[in-house]
Amino acid sequence: MNKLVLNEYTKKDTLSNYEDNLSKSFDPSYIEKKWNSEWEEKGYFKSGQQVKNDKNTEDFIIQFPPPNVTGTLHMGHAFNQTVMDCFVRYHRMSGDNTIFIPGTDHAGIATQMVVERQLDKKNISRASLGKEKFIEEIWKWKDHSGNTITNQVKRLGVSADWDKEYFTMDSKMSLGVVEAFVRLYKDGLIYRGKRLVNWDPHLLTAVSDLEVVTEEVNGYMWYISYPLSKEFTTESNEIKKIIVATTRPETIFADSAICVNPKDHRYNDLIGKTVNVPLINKEIPIIADDFVDINFGTGCVKITPAHDFNDYECALRHNLPIVEIFTKNAHLNDNVPEKYRGLDRTQARKIVIEDIIKSNSLVKEEEHLIMIPKGDRSGAILEPMITNQWFVSVSKDTNNQIFSNKSLAKIALEEVDTNRIKFYPENWKNTYRQWINNIQDWCISRQLWWGHSIPAWYSEDGQIFVARNEEEAYKEAYDLGITGTLTKDPDVLDTWFSSALVPFTTLGWPNDTLDLNKYLPSSILVTGFDIIFFWVTRMIMLTKYLTGKIPFRDVYIHGLVRDSDGKKMSKSKGNTLDPIDIIDGIDLENLIKKRTFGLFNNKQVSSIEKNTRKQFPKGITGLGTDSLRFTMASYATLGRDINFDIKRCEGYNNFCNKLWNASRFVLINAKDISMIDKSSVEFSFADKWIKSRLQNTILDIEKGFSEYRLDNISTSIYRFVWDEFCDWYLEMAKVNLQQFSDSQKNATKITLFNVLETILLLLHPIMPFITEELWQKMQTPSLNKTSISIQSYPKINIKEVDQKIESRFLDLKSQIESIRALRGSMNIPPSHKVPLIIKGDKKELSINTPYLIYFSKLEKMEIVDYIPKINAPLKIVGSTHIMLNVRIDPKEELSRLNTELFKISQEIDKSKIKLGNIGFVKNAPIKVVEKEKNKLEILEKTLISLNKQCIEIKNIKYD
Repeated sequence: MNKLVLNEYTKKDTLSNYEDNLSKSFDPSYIEKKWNSEWEEKGYFKSGQQVKNDKNTEDFIIQFPPPNVTGTLHMGHAFNQTVMDCFVRYHRMSGDNTIFIPGTDHAGIATQMVVERQLDKKNISRASLGKEKFIEEIWKWKDHSGNTITNQVKRLGVSADWDKEYFTMDSKMSLGVVEAFVRLYKDGLIYRGKRLVNWDPHLLTAVSDLEVVTEEVNGYMWYISYPLSKEFTTESNEIKKIIVATTRPETIFADSAICVNPKDHRYNDLIGKTVNVPLINKEIPIIADDFVDINFGTGCVKITPAHDFNDYECALRHNLPIVEIFTKNAHLNDNVPEKYRGLDRTQARKIVIEDIIKSNSLVKEEEHLIMIPKGDRSGAILEPMITNQWFVSVSKDTNNQIFSNKSLAKIALEEVDTNRIKFYPENWKNTYRQWINNIQDWCISRQLWWGHSIPAWYSEDGQIFVARNEEEAYKEAYDLGITGTLTKDPDVLDTWFSSALVPFTTLGWPNDTLDLNKYLPSSILVTGFDIIFFWVTRMIMLTKYLTGKIPFRDVYIHGLVRDSDGKKMSKSKGNTLDPIDIIDGIDLENLIKKRTFGLFNNKQVSSIEKNTRKQFPKGITGLGTDSLRFTMASYATLGRDINFDIKRCEGYNNFCNKLWNASRFVLINAKDISMIDKSSVEFSFADKWIKSRLQNTILDIEKGFSEYRLDNISTSIYRFVWDEFCDWYLEMAKVNLQQFSDSQKNATKITLFNVLETILLLLHPIMPFITEELWQKMQTPSLNKTSISIQSYPKINIKEVDQKIESRFLDLKSQIESIRALRGSMNIPPSHKVPLIIKGDKKELSINTPYLIYFSKLEKMEIVDYIPKINAPLKIVGSTHIMLNVRIDPKEELSRLNTELFKISQEIDKSKIKLGNIGFVKNAPIKVVEKEKNKLEILEKTLISLNKQCIEIKNIKYD
């Protein structure tokens, strides 16, 4: 915080010369444009722009979880960016060498889909355009969308070093991707193999297990009889057929066996026999495997290895033939009877069922809930399909002695188990461990046109050469005596492969750069729980293996941003909110158009329109970035989903206005502060109280940042600014400035100025724009203005903490509230001033007098040794007796006192229960327990006094 230097400036150089420049109302739009431009022009957010101070400089690094270049930011991005930037701004102001690295992701499947849809509207297909032209179209889209996203991130006030911005397909990143692939391949950790994968028949590409969305739908189970190849007789009876239950009768042509559980005694005699497959009369064996659930269906499962993952593993165990019956677009191929060839899955199922009925092979059909796997990008029903793909081996032990020959999975698990990488909240560590222990090899190839090209070439006889470039591949082939043309692998890499390398490729790897040595590992990764396995785990694996370092030290896990009812935000539900619309505002009709754009279901469109008109009858009023950021910070409870309510954002817009008006008051009343002789000032009780409360707030905030609890930080600041500074101290300051001596008035002006400046510094990480604007207004023209963003963050001054003063203020507050309660019980309007008689600590009451008169609307106040026995309303607070000098009905007063006695008795009971709870006393902070004990003591004293008061009223003899 800037040190206030007094008597240094001439009279013409005071705040009064420019405090009028602070407009009467807060206009977020104007100040956001102004300061975004200023910050970028001055380069305040480049690495090395930390505050100069006496502490040992530490590095604080955050890298963007890169948003996809598929359109615009959503509320999840707004939350994530706010959380990261709050930490970054705090550490920059705390003197750490701070670097915030921004970037965007090429998002293979998602981006290709967006561009294909745009071309579809022009009746242009990807195939007709050709690969080269299609990729040109994607780059055009990337330039447009990437710039849009970058500008939106800047609108959120993100203080990133934009000179270090990356795109996951730029040349620097591509170099790292190729190098990583080659090294992992040479080390035997990347391999190519024919495996069963999830196949998207719409996008015509493999997708990883993590990109599968499982949806429960109403379906059917068909019971089909498979006749035994030869009749035979068991000891008990003759069996001529076996009945199999299936949800996919169309795959009957790919059956390789019928499988039963070896413990299922119903079928023991059948194991080793054969049956004929209906419709094709193909003979297949009956086998036993304990993966079969005895209680599911009939206990007999048809094994279709080429189109089911469990069946595939079973086939490998039993050396069964694997028959593929689907083309890449999920139509039946030439491995089925001619009648069915070319049919898609749905058509084939219908005709197969009809034919099974005709052949008398259908036993029954029953309704059944089934789980349908869909691609999370395309929404298409996925088909398990055997294809040649590239994989990263994650569970096989490496040949790398540096890592004690551990697998990538074990390496990644060890870093978390030893707490070299910590999760916040910690419970995600268990989830991470469970997933790692059940990890499968990672399919990294995609049959797309957009993405990092796989650096592999094939000779005419099928040999593979993985190399950094074509020249190197030809050299490797030549060294093996292979001539002829090499063919480049047509596939691209999974987007998550390049994203997994972000922690170090953004810093210049594979080159040995200064940034790589200085900024790896980063300090913290801020991300949603939904991509722990997509991204976090893979970053840990590959960063550790390829660089020997961990990618980050801490992982901050947050929940999803949902709507105010807790529902997931989605286009189809019409409950999405655009963060920029909240910042700028949007009228109702345009909001409806935006929410229903691209939807063709009239019923759905009508419902969305109706709900939008009900929710936002006037559209959305622009609330500004600071209000949105403060809302996000207040929601930032570790690990929990966020039910975003725009009303809360509106409330924090009111907070901005409150802060703005408070700043105007300070600037007007402290405009001559540079002329004050600090040596002659006398700080009042109110000044000391607010300074003490400020220091305790700083302490709470320090704790909040150390624990990554932005919710606690925002709550502490809000309560201090609104409740203590604005509602109490500013009003007390008015009393000081109107009634006190010059030395006390000057002390109050200094306090107003210093406390407000500290508030702005404390608030800046969360609310960067309004705090910058107000802080600038507080600086005198002679100062070399920079930016609040590179000022020192406030540190606690323990000397200004005064618990006695704070306790005395609570007494004053209780006295004021008691007088107000008495006025209310007597229905005395605020405009009517009344006299007060008060008994208590005379020294403290004399200090409190001007505040009691001001806050309680009193005509005058008399401090007495004894409370007169008159029929006037009396209230007792601790040892203080408060009486309004107005006449009352004794019966009514006794009734009021009895009501108060009942309430206090209830409070005493609650407090005793709490203090009698061993768990509370043992686990709650000492300060909280002590506060509860003090509260109980005061309540019990008040109860005794009130009982005495009731007795006195009963004994009073009235004329």
